[in-house]
Amino acid sequence: MRHVDIYDTTLRDGAQQEGISFTVADKLKIAQKLDELGIQYIEGGWPGANPKDTQFFARAKGLKFKNAVLVAFGSTRRVDTKASDDAGLQALAQSGARAANIVGKAWDVQVKRVLETSLENNLAIIEESVAYLKSKGMTVFFDAEHFFDGFKSNPAYALAALSAAARGGADCLVLCDTNGGTLPSEAAAAVGKAAKKLGCPLGIHAHNDSDLAAAVSLAAVQSGVSHVEGTINGYGERCGNANLCSIIPALQVKLGIKCLSAGQLSKLTDVSRFVAEVANLPPPSNLPYVGSNAFLHKAGLHVSAMARWGDSYQHIDPMSVGNNPKIVVSELSGKSNIIFKAKEIGIHMPPEGKEARRILEQIKHLENLGFQYEDADASFELLLVRAQPGYKPPFNLVDYMVVVERHRRQPAVYDIGSELLAEATIKVRVEGRVMHTAAEGNGPVNALDRALRKALLESYPGLAKVDLIDYKVRILEGSSGTGSLVRVFIESSNGRVQWRTVGGSTNIIEASWLALYDSMEYFLLKLDKKSRK
Repeated sequence: MRHVDIYDTTLRDGAQQEGISFTVADKLKIAQKLDELGIQYIEGGWPGANPKDTQFFARAKGLKFKNAVLVAFGSTRRVDTKASDDAGLQALAQSGARAANIVGKAWDVQVKRVLETSLENNLAIIEESVAYLKSKGMTVFFDAEHFFDGFKSNPAYALAALSAAARGGADCLVLCDTNGGTLPSEAAAAVGKAAKKLGCPLGIHAHNDSDLAAAVSLAAVQSGVSHVEGTINGYGERCGNANLCSIIPALQVKLGIKCLSAGQLSKLTDVSRFVAEVANLPPPSNLPYVGSNAFLHKAGLHVSAMARWGDSYQHIDPMSVGNNPKIVVSELSGKSNIIFKAKEIGIHMPPEGKEARRILEQIKHLENLGFQYEDADASFELLLVRAQPGYKPPFNLVDYMVVVERHRRQPAVYDIGSELLAEATIKVRVEGRVMHTAAEGNGPVNALDRALRKALLESYPGLAKVDLIDYKVRILEGSSGTGSLVRVFIESSNGRVQWRTVGGSTNIIEASWLALYDSMEYFLLKLDKKSRK
């Protein structure tokens, strides 16, 4: 079986994405996770360029990788400096990394207008820089910056830059689509000519400015490269880098080219979400293979087919990359969605019965009122449970009232907080008794939350463990101004499990109450059976 090495640059190129700022500790954790995945090369950063990367390489000396080789990134020597005297090359040699990747110019226009030197001198710079690092016993990759743009402009010079690196002893010549504008067919043709001329290992480093980085990378592999560079989740500057979470399974599952073991491939989704968490970014739900929506099924026709044959609307087995299929319900669903979801939570719903049809009609009605159940599984599960014969809820609302009052007018318009009072009064029937309580809060929803807990805690002390960890309000249709329909999502947790509920109304308080009510009822039904008195 053919093998391709995977080279991860999340810790450098990926960190150039807006909003990402890894600490040294973050980078160490991610490096260890990538090693567990089976990545062959992990680029840690640019030692000497900033204190953080220098510190990372100092601390990385204590890491014991099982699969990966740590790579230090840098540049070819300065125009007017000998390789042996260049501070950047010295920093690479002294980094403690076994391998180095240096970037050099392969586009004649860049050499003249950016590097401001002659074409001949640039070739000498490349060869001498590579040779210096090879003399230090390092594995050396040469990133031929702007190679594909240079190849279009002056193919002979772009190939000459690669030849210079090969003469210096480079272990792999990496062709870079630095501006991300190359088409897959163009990449394939250029790789083919480079492979024919040079006869040494080639790599690909693509950016995603044309949304083609993964396609360019795969085309390059099919044309002969044996080394692919990219980032987890496609993180990177501008539109990002080639997404290794798409490239790895495409190589291994689609093309039969080995880059990880089967056991390691099944860790891919976990690594994707781990890196997103460390980067403090939401995991991209629509990513192929690893996104939470990658194997999501909503249309009733699709779900009906999948009930008969699990692969009918899935291009691979989700478990092969550590993901799972996901069935959601909405106004676009059919009965099969309802039956499938009911089976998942242990409720039998016969296909020939009317129960699923009634629930589907209820969902369509509620979605017209602002509800949405695709991302509120707890509220959907309650719909199914409440439809069961003989269902008795743990509590029932009698009524509630919310008052928001400003005690006295202040001259300043933005005198926020100190003079406002939110108070909620609530009546609920619990175990045959009507509990009438009131509570204050820093806003109307907080006051309702506190009042409801106050009414329920005597019978259900486990509610003390429940925290509201996210609260989102969405305007669904803004033409009615402040009277528009709103949707409220609430995410709750008891410290172990998280669940999401939804409410919809033209009244934001009512929408919030409906989501809050579902959150409490779901916890009491599903997670708190042992803590009741």
